[in-house]
Amino acid sequence: AELSQGRLEALLNFQTMICDLTALPIAGASLLDEGTAAAEAMAMCIAQHRRNRMDFFVASDCHPQTIEVMKTRASGLGVRLTIGEIDDFDAESCQWAGVLVQYPGTDGMIRNHKSLAESAAAEGTLVVAAADPMSLCLLVPPGEWGADIAVGSTQRFGVPMGYGGPHAAFLACSEALVRKMPGRLIGVSKDAQGDLALRMAIQTREQHIRRDKATSNICTAQVLLAIVASMYGVYHGPEGLRAIASRIHRMTTGIAAALRDMGFDIGTNPVFDTIRVPMKSTEQRSKILVAARDQRVNLRTDDPDSLGMTIDETTNTDDLSALLRVFGAGSGGDAITPEGLVTNVEHLGEFERHSGYMTHKVFNSHRSETELLRYVTKLQSRDLSLAHSMIPLGSCTMKLNAASEMAPVTWPAFSDMHPFAPTEQAEGYAKLFEQLEAWLADITGFETVCLQPNAGSQGEYAGLMVIAAYHASRNEDTRKKCIIPISAHGTNPASAIIAGMEVVPVKCDERGDIMIEDLRARILDCGDELAAMMITYPSTHGVFEEHVQEICGLIHEAGGMVYMDGANMNAQVGLTRPGELGADVCHLNLHKTFCIPHGGGGPGMGPIGVTGALAPFLPSHPIITPDTAGEHAIGPVSAAPYGSPMILPISWMYIACMGANALKQASEIAILNANYMAERLSGHYEILFTNSNGRCAHEFILDCRMFDKSAGIKIDDVAKRLMDYGFHAPTMSWPVPGTLMIEPTESESREELDRFCEAMILIREEIREIEEGRADSEDNVLKNAPHTVGMIGSDEWTHPYTRRKAAWPTEWLRDGKFWTHVARVDNPYGDRNLVCSCEGMDQYAE
Repeated sequence: AELSQGRLEALLNFQTMICDLTALPIAGASLLDEGTAAAEAMAMCIAQHRRNRMDFFVASDCHPQTIEVMKTRASGLGVRLTIGEIDDFDAESCQWAGVLVQYPGTDGMIRNHKSLAESAAAEGTLVVAAADPMSLCLLVPPGEWGADIAVGSTQRFGVPMGYGGPHAAFLACSEALVRKMPGRLIGVSKDAQGDLALRMAIQTREQHIRRDKATSNICTAQVLLAIVASMYGVYHGPEGLRAIASRIHRMTTGIAAALRDMGFDIGTNPVFDTIRVPMKSTEQRSKILVAARDQRVNLRTDDPDSLGMTIDETTNTDDLSALLRVFGAGSGGDAITPEGLVTNVEHLGEFERHSGYMTHKVFNSHRSETELLRYVTKLQSRDLSLAHSMIPLGSCTMKLNAASEMAPVTWPAFSDMHPFAPTEQAEGYAKLFEQLEAWLADITGFETVCLQPNAGSQGEYAGLMVIAAYHASRNEDTRKKCIIPISAHGTNPASAIIAGMEVVPVKCDERGDIMIEDLRARILDCGDELAAMMITYPSTHGVFEEHVQEICGLIHEAGGMVYMDGANMNAQVGLTRPGELGADVCHLNLHKTFCIPHGGGGPGMGPIGVTGALAPFLPSHPIITPDTAGEHAIGPVSAAPYGSPMILPISWMYIACMGANALKQASEIAILNANYMAERLSGHYEILFTNSNGRCAHEFILDCRMFDKSAGIKIDDVAKRLMDYGFHAPTMSWPVPGTLMIEPTESESREELDRFCEAMILIREEIREIEEGRADSEDNVLKNAPHTVGMIGSDEWTHPYTRRKAAWPTEWLRDGKFWTHVARVDNPYGDRNLVCSCEGMDQYAE
């Protein structure tokens, strides 16, 4: 947290903006997309009722992709989903866990849900609103009419369509539900000097800690896109956002009035930005669609009896003219000109918002590009990135994101495409998908690759759902048990649970390998209920599992399937392939091995490769059918057919530029770098796991547990002291408590590897000073780390070590030092005093 204060502040702004717009007190730091956010909200409702209520109602006027994503999730969780007209919802007819409404509806209509919320509350049913945040600048917010949870997408807050993503979804809720929230939550705390500091709050509810007890498997979300959306809010502020929303509404109501004058029966129900126009005949509909093609206009065609349109910030009077010409062709009369349409506004009446929002000074202080640039730069300067030094986070693969790979993301042909545009308008994307799927299939040794999962966690979930569908097709529905090593990533057991499976843990031996005898026993225990086993290769202990093929064989003999977690694929590419090792399905973290930037917590992509036996079950989509959708496809796992397509050109560029030989060389150098560092550090620290040759894979684990006894130094102290040397700490206390997992990747030079090793060796000497009594056991450079500019520049210095030792323990730091913006963050304080918005931060400061 000390190295990420800029990003955390931007995310706190995002949370504050969402809280204000929804009128709910708590909001998270982004989710993957609106469809999966709605599914997460459903899971929250089920968890809040301790699974005593398993029925959930979904209004039929929700977006179709959201409904289908929820169907997929419900099938895994065992939730009984009812989809119907919202007017038919009866809170007393069933013990509903929750109800989802779209606000405004997918048909554009704004409905009053206050009475529904009241009747639901009387029966203990939670109300979820899927809301458009731009509309909430004008409409009564969900929190004011009784919603318990609000979800949605912030795409229209400055983020390109990108053929479906990435976009930052949001989830806001009442305080009573905060411990059931999925994903990251940024909170305010204080540092060791008593100053304000930001951190991730109440992490004990997340998958990396609760594992199979977690309500969500979410890990990577959409942090970078949430930051973009937050800066959009910072720049425009409440007045600017309201002006944008008002202009959209004026255009929408103006063209609605014009269409009525042209004879179209679109009714007078209030709308914000979307109109559904009923058609009198198929002939009329066909004429309008022909005219639309001539005018280069895409209309919504999912309903055979109507056509739809949505107005947005980019719509101008030329667009309105084109729309009126299009519908004039089907009305039998003359087209109406758009003059005056944008000033002829229909009032929202009972739906009009009167409460204020985004009153904090951060949303009212940066009205010029100059001011915004300075604010963004100030926050950026508080974050350590790969531009400063290596980030050796084990199992994260923090490698170079080359400028040439990133460039296509900015091309309008990629960034401006609507996800549901006719496929003939997206032939470039189709070719990119085809090539990338083929390349990834070749790299992994699988029959085909599905690009729909938009994070590694979603790849796990999708892969396990595909396995479940395979077993069901063979009338083996009883296969519900999933064997998972105790060392697995936390997403593994969490994914198994939401896919409807039961987790069966298997032990690892002292070398970090799966214990074959214990595995045999667990297989025997499962019997004909064995569905799958999840493995990671190389293992999470940083070694190539020597018995991996035997393990896969044992699972197959018992009728199960093998899921391989592809988190460590950076040690496999070009050297071996999951399909050859015996895996049936494997997800790839394109934001690790294939160079999509991590973004501080997203975006990511988690496509899955599968064998021929599983290919028929790959996910489909209700609007655009993916090219890999199987004959017996499961439902969608993402709101868009191809997940987050806008970032796929990054991985395409990486593979195309590297070629087969260079990809193999990258894996070899990644392994070489890890072993070089392990060898250098082995004389100072114990390397916890190695193979029979004493070597590691692409990462290794340093054991620091003994320092607690010998010097009172905990792993936190070592991690914080590394910040004084200008480095982000490696992965801490996972998979073994009190250890550091180091992954250098192939991107780092030998000089950078040596700098990190020197820092670790010097820290070991600092620990030795405490062990030998040459340094105070409490007041020392490790316990007080990290040291800020304020600490070093203070008029008073009472520590028994010098300022130079604190801040410049090695000569190369004088050439350029990264200073943490805050001192050591007080984590327990932040959880005891939960504050997750800018307003709360101001109150705390006072």
